[in-house]
Amino acid sequence: MDQEASDKQRARAAWPNGKDHAAPSVFRPEALLREARRQKELPLVSVPPVCVLDPDGDVVRHLKRTGAGRTHEGWACYHTELVAFDLDGVGDVGIIGCAVGAPFAVLVAEQLFASGCRLLVSITSAGQITNNGPTPYFVLIDRALRDEGTSYHYLPPAIFAEAPDTTLLVSVEEAMSGLSGIAVHRGATWTTDAPYRETEAAIASARDLGALAVEMEAAALYAFATALRRSVVCFAHVTNAMAQTEGDFEKGENDGAAATLAVVAAAARAWLSSVTAEPHD
Repeated sequence: MDQEASDKQRARAAWPNGKDHAAPSVFRPEALLREARRQKELPLVSVPPVCVLDPDGDVVRHLKRTGAGRTHEGWACYHTELVAFDLDGVGDVGIIGCAVGAPFAVLVAEQLFASGCRLLVSITSAGQITNNGPTPYFVLIDRALRDEGTSYHYLPPAIFAEAPDTTLLVSVEEAMSGLSGIAVHRGATWTTDAPYRETEAAIASARDLGALAVEMEAAALYAFATALRRSVVCFAHVTNAMAQTEGDFEKGENDGAAATLAVVAAAARAWLSSVTAEPHD
């Protein structure tokens, strides 16, 4: 066997399990953003320190509809728009709508942190796995079943991806208790890449492992955050029972925008308090 054939054979044997999770990537978000900024003739402007992923886009649409949001002038992503707005008690916040699914969410997260983000809050619609009362309500995700592909590029195989900062998670949980009229539970979710393959057996298995809801991003975002030591907090907005009854998928007033923004504000204030409390040299 010649050397080229031998090399190909070794590569096939290693793929895809031969990942070195500690090795740096050749393709970096900073490089992509540099070229996008050049092509689009955008100024070098940092994004707000607190940013939000809004996969359904309901909050973004609400901000635009009410005139509260504005396009961020320096966001150089090829695929998304960053809307900036003022959030009570937090200051300037950035939000991106419709980044659905684990690969897209982490692609955007990588670029946000490369652009100046310091806390990322993800609030995604989710289907109810374990009955915690009438929908809608929120789940503060502390771990997520890894039934997607993106997380395995950041961390070795495991059943769950855990929230990267348990101290921050506790602070956020405490902040949630102060929200009036908004139910927030803490627990696990199931992250899937294939929502239309949520079979009865798969749902039962996720429930047996403690999942409260099913969503599409959290496991990958937590794996990314753990590997790169980023501050990420994920929520599931449980709005449906997978369309098993009529009248499902209702989020409440203004498509749940007010409740979602209240959750984001409480989480951001908890993070700001923890950052302020950190010792400095």
